[in-house]
Amino acid sequence: MRSLIFLLLILPLFARSQDSLSVHYKIYSTALKKQVTVADIANDMTNADVLFFGEEHNDSVAHVLEYNLFKVISQKYPGKTALSMEMFETDCQNTLNEYLEGFIREKNFVNEARAWPNYKDYRPLIEWAKANNIAVIAANASARYVNMTNRLGLSSLVKLKATSKAWLPPLPIDTAAGAYYDKFLQIMGGHAAMGGMQLYQAQNLWDATMGWSIARFAKVNKGYKILQINGGFHSEEKLGAAAQLKKYAAKLKVLNIALYSDENFTDPDWNKLSKNGDYLIITDPKMPRSY
Repeated sequence: MRSLIFLLLILPLFARSQDSLSVHYKIYSTALKKQVTVADIANDMTNADVLFFGEEHNDSVAHVLEYNLFKVISQKYPGKTALSMEMFETDCQNTLNEYLEGFIREKNFVNEARAWPNYKDYRPLIEWAKANNIAVIAANASARYVNMTNRLGLSSLVKLKATSKAWLPPLPIDTAAGAYYDKFLQIMGGHAAMGGMQLYQAQNLWDATMGWSIARFAKVNKGYKILQINGGFHSEEKLGAAAQLKKYAAKLKVLNIALYSDENFTDPDWNKLSKNGDYLIITDPKMPRSY
């Protein structure tokens, strides 16, 4: 409730000025190693196709920034902007479309599109898209197929019927080796903690499905600027979903934002963070969390 009240109070203020929360976050260009603005990122999209915003799912300031960034990009590139979200699964695309087109009630949409428990944090994005006739891509893999992969491995997906495979990227799905695997192994605490490769294969299913969903939309909608919202690990260092996207659409130019919550948000550790994103957003951990 505390976080919701915070968002309701701050969103109107933030809509009037992109710097209303500037004491609680900083945006940096890693190439320039200096502070920049949301407008600067939108301008940079002139020469890019997809912008990955790697969030912390419970960061309230990040959610406000996502909304503001989406709004600025859609105003700068009217009729040529789309939103892609980890928070909705591919088999919910029709339900999402029906809500955006005004056919179904929000209550039905939230229930039947299996919206995340903290949907209130993403609602401003959806409502802006709905009000401005902007496409939203339900980009993520269906939870039942992720669970299937966790239990039976990626190879099991080929046994599905064609109607089920329609919600998945082309099979077989290639698992990312090298740097991404090493990062995943580190965050999981080593081989023993993983208990087999299925968990990593499920991670790759998430990534591949998001990359494929974006690529499929971009193929039909030439020249669009696509803002992809996902958890930070999925696009940090342009690995994960960002790397999978390049497999499906090598010519698309990708930018990425890596977001962190840190008390030293006015003094980033460039040696540690500069490789993680084209842009860094560092937020104040003292701000309310969103759950």
